[in-house]
Order: sequence, then structure tokens, then C-alpha cells
Amino acid sequence: MPKKIKTPWGEIMPEVSLFPIYYLLFIYCFIYILPFGRDIIGISWFDWLRSEDGPLEWIQFIEYAVSSLLALLIYLKRKRKRDIDSIIWLLIAFLSFVIAGEEISWGERITGIGISSISSINVQGETNFHNLPFFHNYLLDPIFEISCIFLGWFGWRRFKRIKALPNKDLSLYFLSVALFYFYFDVSWASTTQQIRNDQEIFEFLLSTGIFIHCYGNFKKLVFRGE
Repeated sequence: MPKKIKTPWGEIMPEVSLFPIYYLLFIYCFIYILPFGRDIIGISWFDWLRSEDGPLEWIQFIEYAVSSLLALLIYLKRKRKRDIDSIIWLLIAFLSFVIAGEEISWGERITGIGISSISSINVQGETNFHNLPFFHNYLLDPIFEISCIFLGWFGWRRFKRIKALPNKDLSLYFLSVALFYFYFDVSWASTTQQIRNDQEIFEFLLSTGIFIHCYGNFKKLVFRGE
């Protein structure tokens, strides 16, 4: 549970995890201005961190892959396989597996082997489906926004009895992603210049929120028998 925070203006007792705020402050207030990146690796540390196929994207792959395994184990250990919580855990396992595969273009980034019929029409020239033109241009961002609002707000408020959905404590992991994509799309449609695409920085919060949710529930099930 979040702890009491003492400030010069008084005490703050947050009801949600503040890690996403600390993380974003660290990225934009420290990593963003960290020097000598171009001298050591050829680009700034900030651009390296948020780059395609960069460290944040590989961390996301690992988190989704582990989350898929944990969610599947939770499903298998549950006695009632057909109740809503079990079905949602199975869905989380499946979707996490798919997202993990998409993150590394189903192994193409490791083996260099892909499907040319897909990569030839892919926005990034890779074997994945989320970067196919129609999905990438029209569906991807709305899916991020709707799903993150559901996970970060609507789910725990409307369906409090469903334990397979992330709880209130993890709200900022998802709502910050929804806010970024909403602002990114609005800036594209506005008369001002579109904001920089820092999607990997924010998508890391989404994968981390899913991972914490799966790991926390797996620990409860295995070690506490809940």
C-alpha cells in the first residue's frame, strides 16, 4: 500500500502507487539532460532509451512474457475455471503472450527470419500485425486509450468484485498511458506541431502495471492460498 509522504506543506496519503510519477520525473528531469550520450553510443541517452528495439522495448517484452506465464499459472491453479475471474486471467495470459510476440515481431528481431508478405506492407517493415497500415493508422491509439482507461479507472470502479482486474493502486500506470496517447492524437489533429512520439517511455508503464498485477496475484495465490 502507498505510504504517507511528508512534505514541507504537510503530509500526503496517496491512495495509488506514485511510481509512474517518479519514473516520468526521472526520465524527463534526469535522463533527458544526461550528457555524453552522443560521445559514447552515438545518440543521446534519452533517444537510446526510447528508441525502437531499445532497452525499454525489450523490458516490455520480458514483462509481457512473464505476465503471460504468471496469468496462465493463476488460471491453472484456480478451482473454478469457468468463473469470470478465471476467464479474465486466461484472457490476460493470451493477450500478454500476443503482445510479447508483437514486441519482438514474433522473433524476427532475434533470428532475422520473417514473413515477407507481411513485412512488405508493414509500416516498420517487420513481421507483426499491430503495425499493418489500417491497424496502425486507425485502431492502435484508440485501443491504447480505451483499454488503459478501463484498466486504470473504469474497471476497478465498476467491477469491484472482479479480482482479476487491476486495483485502484495501479491506476497511474494505465491512466498516464491513456493521457499520453490522447494528447498525442489531439496534437496531430490540431493546428500546432504534433508532440514528440515518446510511446516507448509511456508503454513501459503499461507493461509494468500488468506485470505487477500478475505477480502480486500470483504471490497471493501461491504463498497465501488466496
